[in-house]
Amino acid sequence: MTRKPYDQFSKQFLEELLSPLGKVEVNKEITDEIRQVDILFSAIPTPQANQQSLGLLGRIAVGISLLEPFRNQPTKTEVRNCLLKVFTVMADSQRKAKREDASLPEDNLARLWILAPSASESLLNSFGAKLDLETWTTGVYFLADSLRTAIVAINQLPVTSETLWLRLLGKGETQRQAGA
Repeated sequence: MTRKPYDQFSKQFLEELLSPLGKVEVNKEITDEIRQVDILFSAIPTPQANQQSLGLLGRIAVGISLLEPFRNQPTKTEVRNCLLKVFTVMADSQRKAKREDASLPEDNLARLWILAPSASESLLNSFGAKLDLETWTTGVYFLADSLRTAIVAINQLPVTSETLWLRLLGKGETQRQAGA
């Protein structure tokens, strides 16, 4: 049990929304120095309708996803700590594939989604985060391809039904608009 109400809320919230789509493990312990991933999601084959009903969250919840929601803008250190988690999960998957003498395509590696109420230009630039407006919406910033990481600036998401579930994890006016 956490002493931080937002942390507990966001984990329960995402667990409830994602459980119909696959296996949700809250506070999943990963190897290395003991670290916990807020949400480790592993998708199961499911009808597209279920995934589409979650809009942008459904697009994010594909394959193996690490979801790290923040109540305030993450610091550079917090982003780096999240990167350590996704690297650890990827390394575990690669070791398992090697033990089983199986191939592990790059596209099957875990992807990290940092869900931030906001992300300053300074923070985004420090990680080389870029928008991909051909495929994704405003507010979703991708780090270099090999890092398999995106920062979702919730306050920059368009106010549409597609972004509703993520905007509920926002802060202030963003969250109020989503709840209205």
